[in-house]
Amino acid sequence: MTIKDIPQKNLEGKNILVRVDFNVPTEKKGNEIVITNDLRIKAAIPTIKYLIDSKAKVVLVSHFGRPKGFDAELKMDPIAKRLSELLGKKVSKLNDSIGPEVQSAIEKMQAGDICLLENIRFYKEEEKNDTEFARNLAKPFQIYVNDAFGTSHRAHASTAGVSAYLSPSVAGLLLEKEVNALSGILKNPLRPFTTILGGSKISSKIEIIKQLIPKVDTLLIGGAMAFTFVKAAGGEIGESLYEESFIPTIKEIDILKEEHAVAIVLPEDMLCAKKEDLISKKPDKELHIFPINKIPAGYAGVDIGPNTIAKFSKMISQSQTLFWNGPMGMFEDPLFMPGTKGIAEALVEVTKKKSITVVGGGDSVSAIEELGISFESFTHVSTGGGASMEFIEGKTLPGISCLDKKMSVKN
Repeated sequence: MTIKDIPQKNLEGKNILVRVDFNVPTEKKGNEIVITNDLRIKAAIPTIKYLIDSKAKVVLVSHFGRPKGFDAELKMDPIAKRLSELLGKKVSKLNDSIGPEVQSAIEKMQAGDICLLENIRFYKEEEKNDTEFARNLAKPFQIYVNDAFGTSHRAHASTAGVSAYLSPSVAGLLLEKEVNALSGILKNPLRPFTTILGGSKISSKIEIIKQLIPKVDTLLIGGAMAFTFVKAAGGEIGESLYEESFIPTIKEIDILKEEHAVAIVLPEDMLCAKKEDLISKKPDKELHIFPINKIPAGYAGVDIGPNTIAKFSKMISQSQTLFWNGPMGMFEDPLFMPGTKGIAEALVEVTKKKSITVVGGGDSVSAIEELGISFESFTHVSTGGGASMEFIEGKTLPGISCLDKKMSVKN
């Protein structure tokens, strides 16, 4: 069930608790905390506006950072300020998350008002999903709306616990959008269906690979995780990062791909740097292109090479459904950005041709932002890295399974 399933007249005057994900990146400038990327705030605005237009009393709750108790630099004040600017409407920021002061402030709210609770992780009970804390958090409200897909894989008090005390407990517009986008490509993809996976460690993607093999036509592997595949096949990878303990798992994946007739495509060539230059962070690094299975000692792969960029881009252009998670190299260094840039640009082009392109959050989103590519250039860009990965893996997400008329996350 989503908020759209409830007639707007039934929301009027109701106290509604909305879990949002406002864990945004910030930096300190003098004595001021400045938001450097407000994507997650903007993503929640459709739900907030819907509730305001329904004349509800809207109370938002979110975590921010990883505080160990109260932390003045992790207060929600700069977020409330930015949300006020985006909405063109005052957002009152309260100084607590539970208790008499919160209860009193909510009682004084008028229909259509909006306020933001203090950082919910100032309370250690939040992450413990403490039942008494969840009950106190829920106490002033009649309805719970979860619009924080990015935290829905955590069974915390504000994401799952409150649902035991509030009915209805429903999904917000962003959560609905995320679930529909991810489940859509898994359940009924247009063919060919290609997935591009990158990142540094295969250990973090093993379950995703196993889940995707029966569903996709082609799996493109980039980033450092490709080296474990190459090492398992007896290739020479120099000083490149790999995970020896997962080499036996590669053999399991090889068997699985044969069973499902799926192509797993590894890079042909890699951009490589001297290991000593990487360690010393030398700005003028000595770079070479080597075949991925013939990287000499002393060198480490840092990005996919030009032949691989061209090959992957061509395969992307021939696909109708695409899912991308993970950069192709150490994109934080502009010298090692070309591979990730090539993949992103290929996805932008195929989106123009009406192919379905879904970006699975995390470092892929960071790379898109670094490249200055609009999120509107893709069919969907997920706001939740860990949540989107667990969804793809077929895991039950506590923040979703707790909602009324349980939204299915089984793929």
